[in-house]
Amino acid sequence: MNIKEIIVVEGKDDTSRIREAVNADTIETNGSAIDDSVLEQIRHAKEKRGVIIFTDPDYPGERIRHIVAQHVPGCKHAFLPKHLARAKQDKGIGIEHASKEDIREALSAVYELVEAQDGEITKDDLISFGLIGGASSRRRRERLGIELNIGKTNGKQLLKRLNMFHITMEQLEQTMEHIIQEEEDEK
Repeated sequence: MNIKEIIVVEGKDDTSRIREAVNADTIETNGSAIDDSVLEQIRHAKEKRGVIIFTDPDYPGERIRHIVAQHVPGCKHAFLPKHLARAKQDKGIGIEHASKEDIREALSAVYELVEAQDGEITKDDLISFGLIGGASSRRRRERLGIELNIGKTNGKQLLKRLNMFHITMEQLEQTMEHIIQEEEDEK
């Protein structure tokens, strides 16, 4: 699998793992203290080939994603759920621990971040699906993030991400029906 865009990752271990899974070039941020030269390199890469931000599914990874997206608008995003990025014996979380197949799948389901407009999904919709304000809201948001490949979010981020990634009400309804059915089956 060849990736045209340049993939932004956190470190050299991520680069090594991605190159085992796909044919791609990367830019390493070397942590969340991203300096201006790295941001300029990412900006240049976006203009020439496009950029996919593919950071670890943890707080530092989300922080890096936010910094890069804020300084270099128009990047694409790939997400890997935490459970697919866990090291053996639960010793860390990161892209470098994911299987080649999971990396390929995440990179084949990238989203382009666009300015949020008044989307068709509202806060009331999130409440009606039990995604905010309920006892099982956090678990449902985690499952939804995995199903839609939009990453883990809190309630406020969820509405923004659904609309930024142009998730339709139909997609949300179908995915939530599936999640609710799974919950029923687990009982």
